[in-house]
Amino acid sequence: MATRRSARARERWAWLPLLGERGKPAYLAIVDSIASSVKSGRLLPGERLPPQRALAEQLDLDYTTVARAYTEARHRGLVDSTVGRGTFVRAPEGVAPRSDGLAAPVDLSMNLPPEPDDPALLERMRQGIGHLQQLGDLRALLRYQEFGGSPNDREAGIRWLTPRIGEVAPDRLLVCPGAQSAILAALASLARSGDVVCTEALTYPGFIAQATYCGVTLAGLPVDEEGIDPDAFAAACRTRAPKALYCNPTLQNPTTTTISAERRYAIVAIAQRYGVAIIEDDAYGRLPEEPPPAFAVLAPELTYYVLGLAKCVASGLRIAYLVAPDARRATRLASTLHATTVMAAPLMAALATRWIADGTADAALAAIRREAKARQLLAAELLDPAWMLTQPEALHFWLRLPPPWSRVVLMQHLRNSGIGVVVSDAFAVAGPPPEAARVCLGGPAGRPELRRALEILANALDRSPAIFGVV
Repeated sequence: MATRRSARARERWAWLPLLGERGKPAYLAIVDSIASSVKSGRLLPGERLPPQRALAEQLDLDYTTVARAYTEARHRGLVDSTVGRGTFVRAPEGVAPRSDGLAAPVDLSMNLPPEPDDPALLERMRQGIGHLQQLGDLRALLRYQEFGGSPNDREAGIRWLTPRIGEVAPDRLLVCPGAQSAILAALASLARSGDVVCTEALTYPGFIAQATYCGVTLAGLPVDEEGIDPDAFAAACRTRAPKALYCNPTLQNPTTTTISAERRYAIVAIAQRYGVAIIEDDAYGRLPEEPPPAFAVLAPELTYYVLGLAKCVASGLRIAYLVAPDARRATRLASTLHATTVMAAPLMAALATRWIADGTADAALAAIRREAKARQLLAAELLDPAWMLTQPEALHFWLRLPPPWSRVVLMQHLRNSGIGVVVSDAFAVAGPPPEAARVCLGGPAGRPELRRALEILANALDRSPAIFGVV
């Protein structure tokens, strides 16, 4: 009978102490097992231990022995106990990095590229910054500039965009202070308060915020493994007369879906039929080595194309390139951008131009692409692939939560463990948010810190939320 009870308890409680060497008092063996389990990662900060009576039954010990063990574990700072909730593994205070090997906090909520750690690449970047000091007339970079960028900056932008959309005329291209400003300018030039703009049912939160600011109504379109549903887009065009379609078509934020070439042709045909402009946010478009053709190639007369450097060179390099359908509409965009941002910072634009010209930007892109692939392999090693929607070169993955986990409970547990993710509510345009979260793999965290954070995530999803004291 005791054996059967123990087996049932083991199914409920994933952790049990190993009593170890003979002759050691049982209560000390329990405490030492807690300590060794925390050190090895079998027990994680915030994890709930078995109730004292249940553990006593499982180990065939007196209740007082287990109670004494838990008291000693509290004295050693290994656990905390709360009446009515239970006993939980304690995260050490005032220690950095934490004793579980995880730098606190690990932010997996910001969709940033991995930071470079190759000495040769870092030296190239330093040399590019140093080059600015050697310019003949540094004062020119300290003045207001013609909006849209200098001829040199526009030429660098054309060079950077050519692998995606071919060479474009300089009078169609504007140098902007980041992709966010470029997208806002395109939205403001196409739609007014009360107008409708189509987008994916789960889309970039920054665009949702911009639409709200402009008073624009978003119509969320369903998406499958090939991207936006063309039939749903056509129906929206017939019934709601949208002014534009905003999409993040390659390695989409948040789902990582890439719209297939066939779907892109279908969407373009619908947009052309109804005269709907396309705002193409191609933030991740240069990460895949063989992406589908850009909308700006398939329908240049309709497309406002945005590609920045923050996702594929360096997150702090706030320079983006906006290509309008023609020179006339580029001039109109320039007026909008001038009213909202005045201009891109000349020093920042000059650095971007230098890095593009001397190949540093391409080297950074290649390094980010390699590291993104390595981190995706790490995530696939630790997490059940059935939970993940992702692509090899993506900087993030979409986590579909297994029952009984919910997005709110997961966020609470990860926050208690010093890990940040973004749950689906932030991305939802249409319908109830799914039980899902975006998990980002880049930023300042190195692979060891990322591995530890993903291990905590995987350990949680393999168990019941009740074990961690969250419901």
